[in-house]
Amino acid sequence: MANHARTIHLNRTERTELERLRRASSIPAGTSRRAHAVLLMADHLPGVEVARRTGYTTVQVSRIRKRFADERLEALDDQPRSGRPREATAKRIARVVARTLKRPPKGLTHWTARELAKQTGLSHMMIHRIWKTHNLKPHRIETFKFTNDPNAEQKIRDVVGLYLHPPERAAVICIDEKTQIQALDRTQPLLALRPGLPARQTHDYRRNGLTSLYAALDVVRGTVFGECSARHTAVDFLRFLRKVARRFRGELHVILDNSSTHKTAEVNAWLEKHPRIHFHFTPTGASWLNLIEAWFSILTRKSIRRGSFPSVRALIRHIQNFLDHWNEDPVPFIWTKSANEIIRKAVRS
Repeated sequence: MANHARTIHLNRTERTELERLRRASSIPAGTSRRAHAVLLMADHLPGVEVARRTGYTTVQVSRIRKRFADERLEALDDQPRSGRPREATAKRIARVVARTLKRPPKGLTHWTARELAKQTGLSHMMIHRIWKTHNLKPHRIETFKFTNDPNAEQKIRDVVGLYLHPPERAAVICIDEKTQIQALDRTQPLLALRPGLPARQTHDYRRNGLTSLYAALDVVRGTVFGECSARHTAVDFLRFLRKVARRFRGELHVILDNSSTHKTAEVNAWLEKHPRIHFHFTPTGASWLNLIEAWFSILTRKSIRRGSFPSVRALIRHIQNFLDHWNEDPVPFIWTKSANEIIRKAVRS
């Protein structure tokens, strides 16, 4: 009866902390549940009602009440339990982390949880928990690349400046070609999406030819003008460039990479006759600075990779449909990195 007679009174700090623990999603569920029970007790609800709302028994509610009255907020922590001791001591955990940071055995490129478990004598689930605690992800790898262009810094500042501060009364476009797009036709019809089942397609296919896509992205508006071509020569590039130039009046700034087809004598002669058009080249080995590359990635993921095309003509028609769909509601790409940030990461000093 003494336990039931204890009244829970909370000061402002305790109530604030209990409310936080009750809502937190990153703490043990038991701690959050006990915090909820104590808050109900502090609101003078009887033990039976607290038990009903929290899922505890009345005996458990009584124990929580007594423990909180004696220990306050510390009473919310899980009590030590008897049973099997922890599988990994601090020393063994440190050994796992150190081993993870070293090269795996010969023939392997990276550690897996099961491979490291064999080496350490721990379970693979314990290895997973240790990796998660120390933010180790051996299965992941990221790529990087330095540009060796001697004028890289100047070119980066030029291109990024156009993205961040496009000139008034002038258009900025990104041009490039996506070459050798294959018209692949699956050997069996696609099995459509069904509840509980993803769409399915055969792994084998027939090759029905290639096409190349020339595309120009309007940086401010987000619209894309594109045209497929059987080849990707300097003649094809110049033909596409002429069409792009007719779509824009006034000054035109063109961002493009260092492909040889962009720098031929014919192209340079044409530029001399059209002084309103200015080329801005990305650094050598840094074509990712060209925003049209991001659009090509979207095209591949959303339109081409899962497609099945019985002919090159069908592939070209499919790409044109995607262009039309994109331009119905174009989404401009927003550049956020400053030139200085890019230079620090991409240019060897």
